[in-house]
Amino acid sequence: MSNSPSLLLRSLPGIFIFIWASGYVVAKYGLPYAEPLTFLCLRYLGVVAFMLVLAVAMRAPWPQRKDWGPIAIAGILMQAGYLGGIWCAVKLGMPAGVAALIANIQPILTAVAGPLIGERIRGKQWLGLAFGIAGVALVVANKISAVGLSLFSVALAVMALLTMTTGTLYQKKACPSFDVRTGQVIQFAASLFITLPFALLLETQHIQPTPQFFAALAWSVFVLSGVGISVLFIMIRHGEATKVTSYMYLVPAVTAVMAWLMFDEKFTLTAAIGMAIALAGVALVVRPAR
Repeated sequence: MSNSPSLLLRSLPGIFIFIWASGYVVAKYGLPYAEPLTFLCLRYLGVVAFMLVLAVAMRAPWPQRKDWGPIAIAGILMQAGYLGGIWCAVKLGMPAGVAALIANIQPILTAVAGPLIGERIRGKQWLGLAFGIAGVALVVANKISAVGLSLFSVALAVMALLTMTTGTLYQKKACPSFDVRTGQVIQFAASLFITLPFALLLETQHIQPTPQFFAALAWSVFVLSGVGISVLFIMIRHGEATKVTSYMYLVPAVTAVMAWLMFDEKFTLTAAIGMAIALAGVALVVRPAR
């Protein structure tokens, strides 16, 4: 039994990669039936309600009031900034491959900023980061296109990259250890507070109540956010930020496999080679130093 916690921690990256990759399914099913910010507001509201019920029922501890501000700021960066930027960029026509490539620069940015939170990157880890981004590029190569690109969509994707990176580092550095249930109530409530005015100002709030829409929303609330974000928070708490973000290199590859199985999209030999290279890169990054 003494090895159970460490076994659970070792299994978290695999759980996280699978859940994070399923975001493709959510976008595929959800975006045709609702505008991006409107969908995200419903998602944030659902997470707040779900986690609040869990927190009250399980008597989860709340952070001290002085810590609510930093926790909320991290949530706004990692949720409102990242999800809002990526979803709006894709809705404006940015190809999924380009969005994935921009988003997966995050591990490199996190490594560069590592000294700010006391993390030192070894030579083999830099090599692993290079392998990772190269692998991602191969995985999404057949989905990279200039069609639909605009300066605004690129700016939104870059904003998402910067806010997610900053939020990860800020939460690791400035936020105390907090319960993931009450912490998510604070973070998603803050994200809703920031996102809702933009949704009301820029969108019509029209929703097509199809089964696909409700399925995408339910998966977003209970799995992507409820479970996925909780796993990410635990990984950030127990691991180095660079190692944690490096697992995101494997997300496009798993997404490509899901798209092949569920939507009959092509999974090419180039993508398979890219998947192997990304896996090798992640192994170099997370391998313990001798």
